[in-house]
Amino acid sequence: MVRAVILLLVASLALSACGWRDSRLNPGNWFGRSQPVEIEGEAVPTNPLLPNNASILSRPEAQDRHVQIYSVSELAIERTSSGAIIRAEGTARVQGAYAARLKPASETGEPVDGVMTYSFEVLYPENPRPVGTEISRRVIVARSLTHQDLSAIRVIRVTSETNAREARRR
Repeated sequence: MVRAVILLLVASLALSACGWRDSRLNPGNWFGRSQPVEIEGEAVPTNPLLPNNASILSRPEAQDRHVQIYSVSELAIERTSSGAIIRAEGTARVQGAYAARLKPASETGEPVDGVMTYSFEVLYPENPRPVGTEISRRVIVARSLTHQDLSAIRVIRVTSETNAREARRR
C-alpha cells in the first residue's frame, strides 16, 4: 500500500513537470483568459415577469388636469431689480380652485411677434363645490420674468375661459 501511494505521488509530480499546465486535459485551460470586448448596445436589466420593465409600485403617468380660469379681472406688471413680476387676478367658476399658474400659450414659451400670451390655469377639486360669492372664488397668481425675457416682449396678454387682459410696454 505504501508502495502504491509513493508510485502515485511520483507519477503525479512527473506529469506536472511535463507541461500538464498547458494541456487540454487540464480543466483550468478549457477557456482562455478574459479580454475586453466592445458592447453593441447598453444592456437594460429586464424582469420577464413584469411587462415592459414596469415596477410593481409604478403608477400611470398623471394627466394634467389644469383648466382655464373662468375670467381674468386684473393684470399688473410690477418692475423688480431683476426684471418684472406679472400678477393676475381671476375669478374661478366654483370655490376651492388651487394650483394656479400662468402657462405660456406658445409651445416654445417664446413671444410671437412681440406678444407673450399666458393662459391663466387652475385645478378644481374633484368633489363638487358650491359656487359661492365672487370674493370667495378669487384667485391670484404671479410669474417672474428676467430682463432677458422682457427684451423681446412688447405686450403681455393673459387669457381665460371668457376674456383676456393685456398690458403694453411704455
